Amino acid sequence: MPKNLDDVFEAVVAGDRNRVEATVEGALQDGSSPESILKEGLVPAMDEVGRRFESCEFYVPEMMAAARAMKAGLTQLRPRLVRSGPTAGSRVVLGTVQGDMHDIGKSLVGMMLEGAGLEVYDLGTDVSPARFVQAVRDHQPAIVGLSALLTTTMGQMQPTIAAIEQAGLRRQLKVIVGGAPLSEAYASVIGADGYAPDASRAVTLTRRLLGL
Repeated sequence: MPKNLDDVFEAVVAGDRNRVEATVEGALQDGSSPESILKEGLVPAMDEVGRRFESCEFYVPEMMAAARAMKAGLTQLRPRLVRSGPTAGSRVVLGTVQGDMHDIGKSLVGMMLEGAGLEVYDLGTDVSPARFVQAVRDHQPAIVGLSALLTTTMGQMQPTIAAIEQAGLRRQLKVIVGGAPLSEAYASVIGADGYAPDASRAVTLTRRLLGL
């Protein structure tokens, strides 16, 4: 890896937002393309953060700091990436289901997926089945991610999947679910294509479903 991209990598892993902004700008000035900074700097850094999280070297605060630092770099690159063409191979729509206002876990998943080079549309919290359906129509994602943190709201996942299916949109995408009260067995019962217990494994699951 070139030295300037290695600096970007290390800054993201360290969760140092200011350093990421400086190293990304430096890499651009040195002639690195936006695509190479993304694919050889930011994305591998978030892969490393995910590996350290899964091996218990990092915990949620470190992962959040790294994701925010990565997002700062991505914000710098996005205008240039848009000019040079699409950077994401696939689109992902995320949202916390109707009645649930919890946001942190779902937002972290979104940042990690952006760090993996995917195009993410975050619908926020308290998202009705109808809003999910409209988002699928508008953005034509390959993946829809549903989040719930409460046992009282996890029951909204099945009606959401059913609404997507009734709209004739289910065959074109995969649905993944996550949240504290969920399990692999529950995901199977409600017709989801996969379950992830945390943000790092949500990225791994998404990549697997997309064949990346």
